[in-house]
Amino acid sequence: MTDLPNLFPGFETRRFKTSSAEIFARIGGEGPPVLMLHGYPQTHVIWHRVAPRLAKRYRLIICDLRGYGQSSIPADTPDHFSYSKRAMAQDFVEIADQLGYDKLLICSHDRGARVGYRFALDHPGRVEKLILLDIVPTHAMWHRLNRDLALKAFHWSFMAQAAPWPENMIGQDPLGWMDNKLAQWGGTGDLSIFAPEALAHYRSFFSEPERLHATCEDYRAGATYDLAADEADYDAGQKIHCPTAVFWGDKGIPSNTSGPLDIWREWCTDVTGHAIAAGHFLPEENPEATAVAIEQFFG
Repeated sequence: MTDLPNLFPGFETRRFKTSSAEIFARIGGEGPPVLMLHGYPQTHVIWHRVAPRLAKRYRLIICDLRGYGQSSIPADTPDHFSYSKRAMAQDFVEIADQLGYDKLLICSHDRGARVGYRFALDHPGRVEKLILLDIVPTHAMWHRLNRDLALKAFHWSFMAQAAPWPENMIGQDPLGWMDNKLAQWGGTGDLSIFAPEALAHYRSFFSEPERLHATCEDYRAGATYDLAADEADYDAGQKIHCPTAVFWGDKGIPSNTSGPLDIWREWCTDVTGHAIAAGHFLPEENPEATAVAIEQFFG
């Protein structure tokens, strides 16, 4: 992937070895440390339109999740733990330790936001503030599934099917699948919201069969290990105690729920948030409003 355009000029490139993965990162800026995590079917590049502005105020640690982008592809486990949000969160706890940070600000989107809130639940003393972009908890996605949400998020159940069926189906036209998801979930219904250079990154990563498999494992974990972890915390009344902000696209997937903020109030002791004019991909569709929301919350 060395021939891909660098969308983070002036940022350092790092590879961090954790206990079970190797994580690719771009690091730049000065100020309090902010861990930035992407979602499906993307990479760290989703932050390229907000990073220049945010780097003036924060030290940005912009990572690819395990299995995605340029990070390593850990072996599967029968319980799907390797791609659970608990395992992914542990990657970033270890990276924080390597960088010498006791606490982090976390700004996270989609699958990365599921890692973000699992980080806050499992390691409450390590998160100063948490931002979650365009998601509701995994628990709510499965337990509150209705017709509209099921149609919008059908990939949740499809990709969670046993291997290799989803991989074989998507693998017939992986870039067609990815482009459809990006267009379907964006607010314009097409790919015009994405920079060609960013699409080049997404298409390169998604063209690799082993990474396509890793993304399916991510969703299998979501339907099994992740859901069980959420159910255990929900039943025990476990809460996220750090200040949390939830922002969602007014045309995004969570807008099909009963209300993202009301749902997150069941999980957080201190949560605020609002809709942003966008589909699912807030940092690329509306970078100005997204950066302002991040700055106002993190301070």
